[in-house]
Amino acid sequence: MDKVDKATRSATMRAVKSKNTSPEMRIRHLLHRAGYRYRLHRVDLPGKPDLVFPGRHKIIFLHGCFWHGHDCRPKIRPASNIDYWMPKIEGNKVRDARNIAALREAGWQVLVLWECQLNNEAAVMRAIKTLLSEETQDKIHCEG
Repeated sequence: MDKVDKATRSATMRAVKSKNTSPEMRIRHLLHRAGYRYRLHRVDLPGKPDLVFPGRHKIIFLHGCFWHGHDCRPKIRPASNIDYWMPKIEGNKVRDARNIAALREAGWQVLVLWECQLNNEAAVMRAIKTLLSEETQDKIHCEG
């Protein structure tokens, strides 16, 4: 059951951005302070990745836990309008997997960071530095 009325929930959801979100800005500031430069939201790449390092052929996606179906907390699941949200979120997960596969097939290395992982900035920076190092493997994991 939703704690707010339908009009309030609708207005709240309409206000959610897909670019320049607070978590994205946190990562961008961390990277910039560390001396990394990148491109944003390249529309010519599958999924319009959040951060692209063209010279290194590396990509970072920053996924919101609710929108991309991360299982980090039970409360992340929708409590109302489940018939709408669950197929929407599952569709997002399928689309994400398809985009990441297409990018890897095209020779890009991809790191997916989840919003909940940003609480551990040291782990996030270790994962990013591993990705951006020259001898990176295809599988990079960010604990946190």
